Amino acid sequence: MTPERIKVLIVEDEILLAQDIALRLSKQYDVAGTASSVDEAILLLEKYQDIDILLLDIMLEGEQDGIDLAKIINDRFHLPFIFLTSHADIALVERAKAVRPAAYMLKPFNDREIPVAIELALSNFSYQPKEPVLHKKNPFLPTENEVLNISDRLFLKKDNHFQRVSLSDISLLEADGNYTTIYTQSDQYIYSTLLRKMEEKLPSNQFIRVHRSFIINIDAVNGFEGNLLFIQDKRISVAKQYRETVFSIFSPF
Repeated sequence: MTPERIKVLIVEDEILLAQDIALRLSKQYDVAGTASSVDEAILLLEKYQDIDILLLDIMLEGEQDGIDLAKIINDRFHLPFIFLTSHADIALVERAKAVRPAAYMLKPFNDREIPVAIELALSNFSYQPKEPVLHKKNPFLPTENEVLNISDRLFLKKDNHFQRVSLSDISLLEADGNYTTIYTQSDQYIYSTLLRKMEEKLPSNQFIRVHRSFIINIDAVNGFEGNLLFIQDKRISVAKQYRETVFSIFSPF
């Protein structure tokens, strides 16, 4: 399964500019659509409930502007947004700050600024603390250890950018000393952090520890035999102290 790309909604009332932004974003992200007003944006947010982030022009057509939309996003949709504007006056900036944008970009901007702003916005919005650098032969940078948890998905670092990974796509997590590998259906992500730190970011009704070295997604289990669980091409041993709890879940099999 191909990793999902981050899904972006563009809210911009200059149609040509909105199309240009969408074209540039489509190289790296999925564009859910473009909207030119608050009402259009709300309709798209209600239609596409897997939108991850919005690029939001402050000045929009109609009685409500981008700041009004930001208030609605904060109240109803709880998503990160980046303000786009060609206006940088103090009063506007102060009003914009009150709705807590995850980032702020002044027009015109270049292709490099957009992914940087999106990564910053996702990181700011997630409210997750950065993991400390662990001193090893090849230490990870703090940003390489970021796991962003937003709604029912994680954003995992791969090749210097975040990839959107649904919780349902994660099969298991495996500890190797101070490192943790997250296995999805088609990929893997290695972090220099303890397994228990990763466990704190996962819903306990979906992910359970079966061994000091393994946490599994209940829905990813294909079967079991004795004290072994079958997940993908792996056979995961269930430690003695977890067996009663784990196998009670699969007893309906």
